[in-house]
Amino acid sequence: MILNEFNKKWKTRIEHRFSGLEIDNSKVIEYLDKEFTKHIKHQTNFEFSQIKTKFSSVCVYANASFEQCRQWGLDIEKILNERK
Repeated sequence: MILNEFNKKWKTRIEHRFSGLEIDNSKVIEYLDKEFTKHIKHQTNFEFSQIKTKFSSVCVYANASFEQCRQWGLDIEKILNERK
């Protein structure tokens, strides 16, 4: 799956006027697709606005718990650092 396909698939979960996922990395896309699929089973009203890199860190903006967003961010950073 590519970035545009991911954002189309999750369009109903992206908050209005936001871009969704901005990290164009196939491993990140695959990871988040699996994580979101699991997460919506427990939080049916789940939405996210942006997932992007900012000042060399990953920022996850979502209505999930702080701990969950932080964990997703850390996991994405590990994926991105694998290819360096």
